[in-house]
Amino acid sequence: MAPQRLTADAAAALLRPDDFLGFGLGPANPHAFLAALSKRDDFTNLTVGGALVLGLFDLFAKPGVHYRSGFFGPAERYYAGAGANVEFVPAGFRQFGPLLERMSPRVMTAQATPPDDQGNVSLSLHLGATYEALLAAGRDPNRLLIIETSPHLPWTMPLEGHANTIPLDLIDILIEGEEQPFVLAESPSTPTDDAIAAHAVALIADGATLQTGIGTIPSMVATQLANRPGGNYGIHSEMFTDGILRLYQAGKITNTNKGCFDGVSVTTFALGSAELYQWLNHNDLVAFAPVMVVNDPMVIARNQSFVSINGAMSVDLYGQIVADNIDHRQISGVGGHEDFISGAELNIDDKSLVCLASTIEVNGELKSRIVPMLPPGSIVSTPRHHTGIVVTEYGSAELTALTVRERAHALAEIAHPGFRKGLHTAADAMA
Repeated sequence: MAPQRLTADAAAALLRPDDFLGFGLGPANPHAFLAALSKRDDFTNLTVGGALVLGLFDLFAKPGVHYRSGFFGPAERYYAGAGANVEFVPAGFRQFGPLLERMSPRVMTAQATPPDDQGNVSLSLHLGATYEALLAAGRDPNRLLIIETSPHLPWTMPLEGHANTIPLDLIDILIEGEEQPFVLAESPSTPTDDAIAAHAVALIADGATLQTGIGTIPSMVATQLANRPGGNYGIHSEMFTDGILRLYQAGKITNTNKGCFDGVSVTTFALGSAELYQWLNHNDLVAFAPVMVVNDPMVIARNQSFVSINGAMSVDLYGQIVADNIDHRQISGVGGHEDFISGAELNIDDKSLVCLASTIEVNGELKSRIVPMLPPGSIVSTPRHHTGIVVTEYGSAELTALTVRERAHALAEIAHPGFRKGLHTAADAMA
């Protein structure tokens, strides 16, 4: 049956004052629909399950609205800090799908391209963990599937054996929108960022299969790889970024030696510039797959010479990594951080690089991000037994196969010189 075509306001009116709405991470957000929901003031108990909202929508500050987020970005931090009912649900990216299945929101929503000649819409920049939940809502006569389309979204290609399209006959409500996809501006790098990236690049061999996370340092690693000799890289990355686009433009990506999904770059969502989105349109060099495939550590380990590049906020001398929560404040989320680090530790020729500046200034005081022991209440994103190589602007420390004391001294050596003596002293006392 053909979907009912409604304006965003008319679609928003279909939600009950007491209801449950679910949507996917970041690029899956239907912006016109969320803006329309923000006009309503009659919600008494609207639960919203989602992640990484790209933009500010007053819906999340309304009385009677409870936003349960699996990944915090600037919007979630803003609303939580302002006292809105926004709470973090600790879950890795691969757990988002099972969580949605367990909660079974009455209304599921996503943004997508306009339909093609076969009557299918493409989920475009985000496949992630919500595909099955969207289909389930569309098949259930007691639930609603609301899709917001935009002609500005790229039609992306799925990994062979998978799909990233939805047929019109499963969609209940179609909002024909004109929203431009969210553009993620790249932050300018600092000399510290450049130095960290240079140390990381020195650890990456030609022919490696790469995963780059979000942030300035992974982006700088990709940029430096694009500018140096060599190449023949493969891509198997949760997020497809402008840094990876630059590697393509420099002729550095071939995907010929991966040993897993050869011939294509594999990802589950893309976030970056308008240029990136235009490049992805009908581009069969990049294959979108469900996060259950992309982030599976056993699948990650099938890639040859795999290198995972991610950031962190702090690491202690045991190698415990804090990457998403600091001082009892949720900054981001679990995401795929541990998946890629643990996947890279399953083969001897693979590497996981955790990159961070050695210090941070807090209220005018310089503090080390490499600490003897994490403060009480710290949330460990990645346990010590998964941590491979830690990189700062002072070098890299490979922790694999080292004893507790050996890894502590190795980490002390890449700390800021002003903190090294104290860290070595703490390392001597460890066992």
